[in-house]
Amino acid sequence: MSQNLKSIFIDGEAGTTGLGIRERLADVPEVVVRSIDPEKRKDPAARKEMMAGVDLVVLCLPDDAAKESVALADELGTDAPKIVDASTAHRVAPGWTYGFAELEPGFAAKVANANRVANPGCYPTGGIALLRPLVDAGLLPADYPITVNAVSGYSGGGKSMIEAYEAGTAPDFELYGLGLKHKHLPELQVYSRLERRPIFVPSVGNFRQGMLVSVPLHLDTLPGKPKPADLEAALAERYAGSTYVSVLPADPSGKLEPEALNDTNKLELRVYGNADLGQAVLVARLDNLGKGASGAAVQNIRLMLGLPEG
Repeated sequence: MSQNLKSIFIDGEAGTTGLGIRERLADVPEVVVRSIDPEKRKDPAARKEMMAGVDLVVLCLPDDAAKESVALADELGTDAPKIVDASTAHRVAPGWTYGFAELEPGFAAKVANANRVANPGCYPTGGIALLRPLVDAGLLPADYPITVNAVSGYSGGGKSMIEAYEAGTAPDFELYGLGLKHKHLPELQVYSRLERRPIFVPSVGNFRQGMLVSVPLHLDTLPGKPKPADLEAALAERYAGSTYVSVLPADPSGKLEPEALNDTNKLELRVYGNADLGQAVLVARLDNLGKGASGAAVQNIRLMLGLPEG
């Protein structure tokens, strides 16, 4: 059995996403995670040697460091391992497959056959899941002016933000990215098939993990003036039979909290709307550390190594 194990090296395993991936892989009996000597984790030669001896490398690094790791892998030529990059560096780069297996019918097979996969960002996972099916169905024009609002737990903000919240020195809630140039915007636009750059307003709350992504729509400005039920039906058709993505009825309370899917790889989509008013709000709920990061990475790893998806 041990001879059939797939080997994985997590370059940057000490960070939040790396630790999450390692923890999830502990429940995958078909793989073994190999670690580098902590003193050599920034040694290019040692990292290259590690890459040469595994089936797949996961990059949990800042963008520039991720690019450097890919360059090291390139030097291995035909012996280069498969790569899952959890950074932002390659999400819209040529030659890379976007790691949202549910992007469109049959896309999981494309991930499975890819050698280089860019793991999606947490916010775009929710936004793309809501928008792409509606654009594909013709319910939402590609040039429609879209606004995406989102709130995340503080664990997605990096070491300094985590330390500030856990020390009680951070605000309970804050908007950020108000320069309208958040690093997740390119993938959000490209994979939602939007021709017009959306406005994206992220925020962070005083809870560790969990996420809500919402998109308000004026239905009377859309072609054919669709009803909320039409939007829900299009989403339900797209994700029918999906392992991780579900389309659920809107909660009649008109409320939704962000933490219900923590520690899972699930993604829930809902359409809240008022047909008489011609308005709707699309909402995605996920764990920013699950389907928004480590969970999606492990899903992609499974697909790329020929293992059951989950």
